[in-house]
Amino acid sequence: MTSPPGMAETLERIAPDLHDLGEDWWLIGSAAMVLHGAVSAELYVDCNAEGFFLLAKFAHILEPIREKMPTFMNKTSELVNRFTAAAARYEGALKNVEARRRKSQPEQEWQVR
Repeated sequence: MTSPPGMAETLERIAPDLHDLGEDWWLIGSAAMVLHGAVSAELYVDCNAEGFFLLAKFAHILEPIREKMPTFMNKTSELVNRFTAAAARYEGALKNVEARRRKSQPEQEWQVR
């Protein structure tokens, strides 16, 4: 699946303002806390789903986004790559996102001509 037109550019434009969004962006720091050993990966994965859901939601367009913003969701990606529990949580989120995406796409009717 390709990136919607202008998606990477839009994210690049809003990136400087993300720090002003407040509490919803706490997950960026919390993932780093796990990676540095301040919080156990098992506890983090057990209590948090948001970062994995967001990574799954952007998975199909992550490459073009990272061309413009190389560190976009990189701490969550690192969690997924380093910890088995995080990888399992991400895979579950990815399956759910893909199922929702398929369900929301209109059925194509094929006509033989």
